Amino acid sequence: MLATWRKWVLVGVLGLVGCRTTGTAVRETPETPRQQVQFDPVTVTADLELASLNDEELFAGGTSAFAANDFTKAARYFGRLADFHPQSKHRFEALYNAGLAHERLEQWEEANLRFSELADAEKGTGDALDAAFRLAETQYHLERFAEAARVLGTIAGRADLPVSKRLEAQVQQGVCELELGQSEKAEKTLRQALSTYEALADKDEIEDYFPAQAHFFIGEIYRQHYDQVKLDPAKGSDALANDLNYKAELLLSAQGNYLRAIRVGNGHWATAAGSQIGSMYENLYEHLVNSPAPAELDAEEAAIYREEVRKKVRILLTKSINIYERTLEAAERIGSQNTFVDKTRQSLEKMKALLLADTESAPVPEDEPTPSKPHS
Repeated sequence: MLATWRKWVLVGVLGLVGCRTTGTAVRETPETPRQQVQFDPVTVTADLELASLNDEELFAGGTSAFAANDFTKAARYFGRLADFHPQSKHRFEALYNAGLAHERLEQWEEANLRFSELADAEKGTGDALDAAFRLAETQYHLERFAEAARVLGTIAGRADLPVSKRLEAQVQQGVCELELGQSEKAEKTLRQALSTYEALADKDEIEDYFPAQAHFFIGEIYRQHYDQVKLDPAKGSDALANDLNYKAELLLSAQGNYLRAIRVGNGHWATAAGSQIGSMYENLYEHLVNSPAPAELDAEEAAIYREEVRKKVRILLTKSINIYERTLEAAERIGSQNTFVDKTRQSLEKMKALLLADTESAPVPEDEPTPSKPHS
């Protein structure tokens, strides 16, 4: 599973989404209850502060609170308007804005309820379409990946929408499919999105976030395959060599897709991709360091094996350091600050320390003269 992505992996541009301040009137008449249902008595605490406000006042208060980043207050005001003023011309906007406020608070279930009332993935436009995207976002965070994939697949299949919206939905659909463990289906979906992107005469009509994300997650698919290959010396030297070669091939396949993500030029995914490449080299280094020599090797052969491993380890350390440094340099140029930057910086220091320790512990070759002490 890809739980570590769930803070930001889907739409990823939540900070660019502002609350709605204008819209069409909504005319809904509450149904008259046809029967009386008796419940056990409960204590209800009324929101006395808002009870006396009309819909215009609630909308103004919610808008002001949202602009001030007071999302708790914004959710209260917009929610009150949506629930108690069904005929207000602001009700659609209030539903959408209440959902956004709950998103900012990472109150995914509450956001889901608000967006679900407004969303129309099949035919919606404007707020109804945007709410469908946001509904899929909340479903993703609630780990309802199949539901999110269905919503996004519906949007991606709509010929009436601009290619930018369809491609965005298709990339997100692929991410959800990967979360479901459907790696082959996810790769097909993501590659279809990239084929659409590459065929465009004017690629500027597509935000670079989404093709970069598609390349990144194809890289993630191969990284998952890489992780599934276990290096087991007990299987013998020939089997170990084959597994190591296969693991290295998968690393290079993942790296190729990560590099494509970097070339798209989106800062967020470029930083993430660089971090993952370095992390894979670091992971392979740890596998080699912690893997004992195959049991069938005698003492002399085991010594030769360990020396060969040591050479490969130094190469991996050097590669990971180089990639981490380049990733941090790129992040500094574009002013990127995210979890990947922090992770990369920590990993870089770790790899430098390991390389230094390896250098200091390396034996001096017999044919290499020992440096003489300077004369006083």
